[in-house]
Amino acid sequence: MDEERLRGELREAALAHRPDRARMLARVEQGITTPPADRDRAPFRDRAPFRARKPLRGREPSGAQPQPPLRTRWGGRPSWTATAAVAATVVGVLGLGGLAVTALQDRPAPSAGVAAPGPAARAAGTIDPGSNQWWAQSDLAVTTEAEVTGVSVEVRVALNGGVVTTGHWQTRSAEDFEVTVAEESGALVYRWTLKRGRTVPAGPHTFAAQYNHAEGTRDASGDTYTVVLTGRDGGRTTLRGAFG
Repeated sequence: MDEERLRGELREAALAHRPDRARMLARVEQGITTPPADRDRAPFRDRAPFRARKPLRGREPSGAQPQPPLRTRWGGRPSWTATAAVAATVVGVLGLGGLAVTALQDRPAPSAGVAAPGPAARAAGTIDPGSNQWWAQSDLAVTTEAEVTGVSVEVRVALNGGVVTTGHWQTRSAEDFEVTVAEESGALVYRWTLKRGRTVPAGPHTFAAQYNHAEGTRDASGDTYTVVLTGRDGGRTTLRGAFG
């Protein structure tokens, strides 16, 4: 058989070859997960018995002993360099069949972005000491540790008998806020929203809701507040509490 024909047949045989991908990947996975002690005890079943090869010319020298085959074993912790080399070899072989293996394990999901911390602040709701048996004022004291660019304040006064709004106020300029008062879900709701482009400096601030109520001492345990503050970096702080 001439050399050109031999090369042609070898090329056709290589193109027709279909490697057993599943078996190859299984053996790589087994090599990664098998403890070193188990690999050391595993027999070399896939190797043919060693036979000394005779020299191509002449005879073996008198007294020459055949050399045993070279066997390597894993010692201590598994070598990830060797494991990567085996995996790369498998990828190359599988590429002949049109399959590329990109990873042996799932890649970790990207970590989510961390939101900026909100501005430091505190709040407390009380019933003004000037309240009486027909009228009351709910005072919400908010203290900010830094300038804020967004403020949303909500005071909910439970409609538990003759509650009717008589007014509201705040220590900051009235031009800085949009204020609404409405009845919602069994409560008289006061809302202050800082206008766009305005800021509130660090320090103490008060928001007050005024209303009439049925004669007697009114139960304020159902009254609540919610404050949302936004810092210059976009971080938000939410404060919630009650007046009772």
